[in-house]
Amino acid sequence: MKTPFVQFGTSRFLQAHVDLFISEALDRKAAPGCITVVQTTGSAERAGRLAALTQPGGFPVVIRGLADGKPVDKVERVTSVTRALSTDGNWDAVRDVVAAEAEFLISNTGDTGYDTSGDDLSARVPRSFPGKLLLLLKARFDAGGKPLTVLPCELVSRNGDVLKAIVLELAHGRLDEQRFSDWLANEIIWANTLVDRIVSEPIEPAGAVAEPYALWAIEKQPGLKAPCEHECVLMVDDLAPYEKLKLHILNLGHTVLADTWIRGQRDPGETVRQILADADIARRLEDIYDREVVPAFAAKGLGQQACVYVETTLDRFRNPFLDHRLADIANHHAEKIARRIAELHRWSPDVAMPILSAISDQ
Repeated sequence: MKTPFVQFGTSRFLQAHVDLFISEALDRKAAPGCITVVQTTGSAERAGRLAALTQPGGFPVVIRGLADGKPVDKVERVTSVTRALSTDGNWDAVRDVVAAEAEFLISNTGDTGYDTSGDDLSARVPRSFPGKLLLLLKARFDAGGKPLTVLPCELVSRNGDVLKAIVLELAHGRLDEQRFSDWLANEIIWANTLVDRIVSEPIEPAGAVAEPYALWAIEKQPGLKAPCEHECVLMVDDLAPYEKLKLHILNLGHTVLADTWIRGQRDPGETVRQILADADIARRLEDIYDREVVPAFAAKGLGQQACVYVETTLDRFRNPFLDHRLADIANHHAEKIARRIAELHRWSPDVAMPILSAISDQ
């Protein structure tokens, strides 16, 4: 069976996000086909996951949390993955699938997934994901393949533009073939996307536990088609408002709570839900949203969207099934303050933000 989707990455996030959406769409005949999953690292743990992804009957995704203030607890079976390969052990097969079958390339390769260094293309299988992607697209070009759509899901602003620039730089510097570079630049569709879902834990050997809320926002551009029809997949004119809502409401709220946790020298194992059980802390966060964050969005004409997203975010934070440790959120705390809090004030400088300023000025 041909697979129009080739997915780079085996993460629990992808299992509970892209793989689940496509599975549900396939049930309604609202997706073009199934998925080939490709492991891009040599991790032994993830190698064991590959076989489980294609097991008969699919793998489970447990959806647990609050939706509109009401509890949700259900199990979905994901049956969209029909082939699983590894770039280490099945490079020729991966190349053939990309060259002959793919219509969409999906990736979620982690925080350092776009890193390239050294002579990355000297090896038969490049170390970096952009290096691998370049050679796979070259194989498709050489085979006379049709253009396709790249849908990166990494948490990088304008991720499609960023990945395109990296791959083009590699092509110019290492392959030096103008026709191929022109094809990469002008025929391949590099989509900018935003993904949003908290996936709290894995299920072994394959599967995941996730919250009810989910979003896959894809910015429209000429020639770009939606990967599937699904209520969580939005084709949008401009990704920027969605990025700002997530960054300066959900992510900002996490960082405010992590800052409270650090300053208060609280329980090392405390979670987001547990700290919000403290009425004073919950009230302070709600005051920040009401008096500083929502007015900042209102100044940009996004006040109503911000109010709705705040309510959704507070439901997500109070998910009774989710143990989101503040110690994990507190990693790289200074950088997160700069990106999530200080940048909000720069974006909307005329709105007073005394509490947030006290955090960012520490």
